[in-house]
Amino acid sequence: MSRSTSQAITARRTVCLGELARGTERFLGPPRETCPWCGSGRLRTRVRTPDLPRHRPGRFAVDGCRDCGHAFQNPPLSPEGLAFHHRDLAESPLEAGESTPWPGLARAARLRHRAAARAMLAYGEPESWLDVGTGYGHFPAAAREFFPYTSFDGLDATERVTRAREAGRVEEAYRGHLTDPHVLARLRGRYDVVSMLHHLPRVPGPRAELRAALAVLRPGGLLLLELPDPGCLFAMLLGRWWAPYDQPRHLHLPPVRNLTAELRARGCEVLAVDRTRPHTPGDLAAALALAVSRAAPAPDTPWRPAPPSPPARTVREVLLGAGAPLIAAGAAVEHALAPALRRTRFANAYRVVAQRPRGA
Repeated sequence: MSRSTSQAITARRTVCLGELARGTERFLGPPRETCPWCGSGRLRTRVRTPDLPRHRPGRFAVDGCRDCGHAFQNPPLSPEGLAFHHRDLAESPLEAGESTPWPGLARAARLRHRAAARAMLAYGEPESWLDVGTGYGHFPAAAREFFPYTSFDGLDATERVTRAREAGRVEEAYRGHLTDPHVLARLRGRYDVVSMLHHLPRVPGPRAELRAALAVLRPGGLLLLELPDPGCLFAMLLGRWWAPYDQPRHLHLPPVRNLTAELRARGCEVLAVDRTRPHTPGDLAAALALAVSRAAPAPDTPWRPAPPSPPARTVREVLLGAGAPLIAAGAAVEHALAPALRRTRFANAYRVVAQRPRGA
């Protein structure tokens, strides 16, 4: 490790430990007694888990509604908690397109982006397209292969969207939340297509986000949604090791019937629902990777009061070396079984295409 990298890690650790010294209770809001989607009081706890991918402090719970099937973080993150736990999101090497320990993850993301874009070919080539939660703009870059004459813009809450524009992946970059009044006023009625790929689980109010998405569409415009399926069998079998739970980053996981009912209630026509092709193999491999990471956290984890000792680093290297073949084997098995699994309840995602009313 270079001296500059070591100094950066030390500085980051100092900042993080200073924040944690104030306590973590302020990061969670009051627990809910009813489902935020349907209002039912018939709740059950699906999982209780620490932050497995990033090792931030605290434990989190995902509850499920016995009546409508909505899964949600309970208690939810407070505004301070959202800022704290989402702050380092922009530094994800996978989303930045940089090298990762598991290059198969980046390849899976590219394939998923291409599949989502290909699904829109049936509706013609739009003039303007807004990708919400675009990150570094990898989806617009993939979609441009199918829609070369479409103008792609991106919106994201982080500085990543600016880097997407600098890289030429989007033409206009908007930083903020779609529900921000100044953002909504600027974008209202401008787009033929709005896409939200695995974005709704990250927002505190998915219904408000849907309303805002419909507001920025032109009459007759199309809304493309893709989400993890909380009813899939992998979620039930893997429990807290199911990667799409992604605590504390994912706040809501609505099932497809809830989402389509909400869109129809807002006057939209649901043009397509696909519960097979959006399936992305990798749940077993991701669960194994999370288990290895949990047993041997990265040495630059800033929540540690002190850097790991040389013996601890050696143990980590041994565990990573032993775990890599298992992870690769899990990925190979899932890819081999994917054609069959995507036609069963093991399918882990769904896609919805809806149209805003033309007379709206």
